[in-house]
Amino acid sequence: MDTDASVGQANRMSLILTEHHDSIGTITMNQMERRNSLSTVLVQGLIDAFDVMEQAKTRVVILRAPQGAKVWSAGHDVKELPRGGRDPLGYSDPLRTLIRRIEDFPAPVIALVEGSVWGGACELALSCDIIIAAPEVTLAITPARLSVPYNVTGLLTFMNRMPFSLLSEMAFAGEPISVTRAHALGVINHLVPAAELTDFARKFAERVARNAPLSVTAMKRSMNILGAAKALPPIIFEQIQGERRKVWDSDDYKEGINAFLERREPNYRGS
Repeated sequence: MDTDASVGQANRMSLILTEHHDSIGTITMNQMERRNSLSTVLVQGLIDAFDVMEQAKTRVVILRAPQGAKVWSAGHDVKELPRGGRDPLGYSDPLRTLIRRIEDFPAPVIALVEGSVWGGACELALSCDIIIAAPEVTLAITPARLSVPYNVTGLLTFMNRMPFSLLSEMAFAGEPISVTRAHALGVINHLVPAAELTDFARKFAERVARNAPLSVTAMKRSMNILGAAKALPPIIFEQIQGERRKVWDSDDYKEGINAFLERREPNYRGS
């Protein structure tokens, strides 16, 4: 193996912790000094970890932050978003690649959520098959606060998981909502006290792992295929892309990124 590639993979994997026991894997995002921002290096580390779990024929994976974390993930690393001139959330965006990896992973993925969840990290959690969260968790979909046009497949992830009215509120206002509200609307599977999260998730994973893995894989893949089976004529897709293009070509897009990096309130002019 190429030495530079080996070092790069080692650095990525150092940002996460992995465990594997009795066909159950745990992947822990472990870059808390950056609030687990979904940078290219952290995301690639997660993808590498899922690759290892698949090679080990893992029957269920738990995705989490360290126990006691105040932030599960802060979402996209804004410093890595382009300043303008191209789609900030294209097909090859690191988060898009990770979401596809989770959707294609042959075994169920459980999001064990403790702490606040921001922006693209909401999609990461919602792309998992089961969500188990502490009552103190908050969820926020924040692209409008940065003048970032969220992509079509990302919006579909949200639409498949939550009521349209809730998505509209979260996407347009960009403010956090309580996980208890999300649970009441069926977005979250289980609310569990923080002190009991790990034990509850482990026992749930054990029940999943005891079932026939080929049956579980077939049902997961079928549900993902059917969930994405929404007719979209080419002209409609072009209209959607055209609307997004207006945003990432705008002065407001540049202002949103600059304001975030300069730690100030943005001044959006609608142009």
